[in-house]
Amino acid sequence: MTQTTDRPPVLFLSHGAPPLADDSTWTRQLNDWSGTFGKPKDILMVSAHWENAPVTLSATGRDPGLVYDFWGFPQKYYDVAYDAPQAPELAAEVEKLVAAHGHHVERDESRGLDHGAYVPLKEMYPAADVPVVQMSMPTLDPQGLFELGMSLGPLRDRGTLIVGSGFTTHNLRWFNPAGGPDTAPPAASSEFDHWAEEAMARGDVDSILDFLNKAPAAREAHPRSEHWAPLYVALGAAYGSGDIRAQTAIDGFWFGLSKRSWTLT
Repeated sequence: MTQTTDRPPVLFLSHGAPPLADDSTWTRQLNDWSGTFGKPKDILMVSAHWENAPVTLSATGRDPGLVYDFWGFPQKYYDVAYDAPQAPELAAEVEKLVAAHGHHVERDESRGLDHGAYVPLKEMYPAADVPVVQMSMPTLDPQGLFELGMSLGPLRDRGTLIVGSGFTTHNLRWFNPAGGPDTAPPAASSEFDHWAEEAMARGDVDSILDFLNKAPAAREAHPRSEHWAPLYVALGAAYGSGDIRAQTAIDGFWFGLSKRSWTLT
């Protein structure tokens, strides 16, 4: 695939855990998805696994390695490498846009990509040839993150792919390795997934931001909202076009969790 600066979509993806790499169906889905739009100039990742205020950007001056922010997995998952180029030009653009909307921006040159970033990117861009910078979520407030996303929308005009990386349902009490990845999801996971599918298809931003009051089983699907919150940033970045058109790119369940992911244009 050749490099292009065509305006990329915005993505929200369910990023999985390190064992995603062993799931041939999901890895194929992610790889196929990245082939449905042009190769971006660079990637801005917003992961559920980095909450930090003020807005902070990951390393751009040196390679600190990956952040293996998980515990109790076999050693092979700690040996994974993803040597994507750094993206200092993108970081500078992010800093300029976000600062213009009233946010102070800091840099953390000691921080690499966490598993919410590199696990899916390794399947989507296995050659690790697209520069990446990660941005922290400074809050979990829906409106605040949505407005932060809106400030980032102009990045698309320079060829940047903006990715919110979370999980459409994320209750680890449902995660039962003994049942296998294809185990039937709990009713609460299915109900929330169905609601999310319909709300996104309608472009119903207000309901999505107010999901705790609007969605069925919201507090069961998300005991804490950090894995839903990257969607707010993605919606804001896409909303800069004047409306939101969302298309499901991946659906289904993984160990009871909804892996639904969307392309936003």
